[in-house]
Amino acid sequence: MVANVYASATDGGSGGANSTLANEAGAGTATTIDCPDVGEKLTEVPDDARADVDKGLALLDQQVTEAYQQLQQSAGAAQDGDFDADAIMTPLQEQRTGTIERIAAAIDRTGERPQGLEDLAACTLRPAGDEGGDGADAGQGENGGSQDDENQPGEGQTGNGGQAGNGPVAADYADITTVQPNVQKPPQQAKASRGSFTTSCGVNEQGLFNSDNVIVAPGVTNGAHHFHDYVGNQANDAFASDQDLANAETSCENPGDKSSYYWPVLRLQNGTVEQDAEAPGGGIEGNAGEIVTPAQVTLTFVGSPVGEVTAMPRLLRIITGDAKAFVNGTTNANASWSCTGFEDRQLKDKYPLCPSGSDVVRTFKFQSCWDGRNIDSANHRTHVAFADAAGQCPAGFRAIPQLVQRIVYDVDAPSLNDGGRTTPLFAVDSFPEQLHKPVTDHGDFINVFDEDLMGEMVDCINGGRQCDSGDAEPGSGADPDEGAGEQPTATPEEPQDGNPGEQPDEGNGEEQPGDDGADKPGDDGAEQPDDGADQPGDKGNEPSAEPSNGAGGADPAPSAPTETAPASGAPNVYASPSATSRPSDTGAQDDSDAAAAEVPQEEESGSDPSASGQTEPQAVQGGLADTGARLWPAAAGAVLLIAGFVLLRRTARRSL
Repeated sequence: MVANVYASATDGGSGGANSTLANEAGAGTATTIDCPDVGEKLTEVPDDARADVDKGLALLDQQVTEAYQQLQQSAGAAQDGDFDADAIMTPLQEQRTGTIERIAAAIDRTGERPQGLEDLAACTLRPAGDEGGDGADAGQGENGGSQDDENQPGEGQTGNGGQAGNGPVAADYADITTVQPNVQKPPQQAKASRGSFTTSCGVNEQGLFNSDNVIVAPGVTNGAHHFHDYVGNQANDAFASDQDLANAETSCENPGDKSSYYWPVLRLQNGTVEQDAEAPGGGIEGNAGEIVTPAQVTLTFVGSPVGEVTAMPRLLRIITGDAKAFVNGTTNANASWSCTGFEDRQLKDKYPLCPSGSDVVRTFKFQSCWDGRNIDSANHRTHVAFADAAGQCPAGFRAIPQLVQRIVYDVDAPSLNDGGRTTPLFAVDSFPEQLHKPVTDHGDFINVFDEDLMGEMVDCINGGRQCDSGDAEPGSGADPDEGAGEQPTATPEEPQDGNPGEQPDEGNGEEQPGDDGADKPGDDGAEQPDDGADQPGDKGNEPSAEPSNGAGGADPAPSAPTETAPASGAPNVYASPSATSRPSDTGAQDDSDAAAAEVPQEEESGSDPSASGQTEPQAVQGGLADTGARLWPAAAGAVLLIAGFVLLRRTARRSL
């Protein structure tokens, strides 16, 4: 593997901002590896095959990572005109062909063999300046706010840049003051759920990091190939089972929120040797430099512009954004970048250059529609969806509280004209071949709210109130020994308007959080939290006109769970995997061991989540206080009855 270069970006040495890597023709143009994303194509995987499929997908990522590292090692040979692309790409295709065949065979054993996977084995070398897939317009700012070349100092620099030689480069940044306001708000209907619910979970000041991803690669060490910040649940690693998550400590102010919130760390390319400098996922894979602790993290759940929301099911998994968007294209890219005071303008494919006194802001808006049945899906996307530009959920989906995650960093605008020598570049961690592009930013969420606290959230949002979990009573929660329980099959709602398959860009009409900026007066904030402060929106305290089924048509009233199997063709019910074993040592596993961790078949989870979020059996109720509360009316009635008899007798005696 290639050794990390810890020279500062200011010294011009190997791996500095002006380093050069040849393309396959031998010219001095930076190059990366573009491989089709197999995981995105797998929309249905039988439960019995999931462990083998997860293992295979993780192995595909490892193969691309190693091939990219070989490409970096070949930089010197490329400059001498002795670069052999086939020596890297042919073995990579052979490895991928074998792994993809094993994935297809695993699915075929218990389900229908997926077609066309073998066509995804071949990879290509591509100049690093080219966006993949549908990213031909990736040079534009959010919502079409294009950046002129004259606004890109250092545009002509060659090489992959960055402290470890794999990005970022000057073209990855844009001056926020040159971006036109581009945030649009969906119209608010009379029945909109206008409230908000904020939970405070810190900024990862305790320094909980790892390069795992329990959603995408359960049981696989270093499954992300980049490091994450974690707030909330303190037990989240590749081997965390549902039981581990339920029993864990939380950094959240309200202990009823044990949810896991995580995202790639932000680093300064300043030559700092971090704790992960020689670790997989860190410096070994090109994620180098000083990890920046956020100055502020705001986690706010908001409602639907067209109706009420229903409770999230316990252990729901949601991923927003695409960690491979640079080569996959921007279809699923969803993170936004801005600056405090300028949050009415958002960037998806550029890091912002903020003026003095303004901080960098990255925002994630998670999917707000749920299929009513699954807490995960094979590609981790099809069980949830975005509402359309009018706020409507796709047919058969119901509106749930939308997580809006806002992270603020006190970092200075880098000096692009000297490659970050004066003021260092900053960038998020990424898969090595994704070159730290801002479009690859993404966020992950696992719902581990107590049912009672989730119910309070839903009531607050539907009631049009602005609530803080710190003011709520800690929920009693379900007995963690009960596990995930059984997930009922929900009855699909009536079809609705809108595009069921739409994955909107940030600027397609979906409102952005804090769109009027932290420092601007007159921010009405009615529908989204005010991103300039910890508080939710300024005005969103109006109660909705009347109860409504909301965007997804979900009935908020409790309904009895059914045990009817999903209709033919419906996706399988996925609960979170429970890894039964952890590595015996703290070192990195080899490829086969890391990818081969057992992922047993999951249980389905919960009772009807539409019934106020209760997804686990409730603890037995009734102690002395409950008994007394039920008996005192009867006792009071008896006393009154006796008093009546006494009064009647006295009256009778006087009459005699």
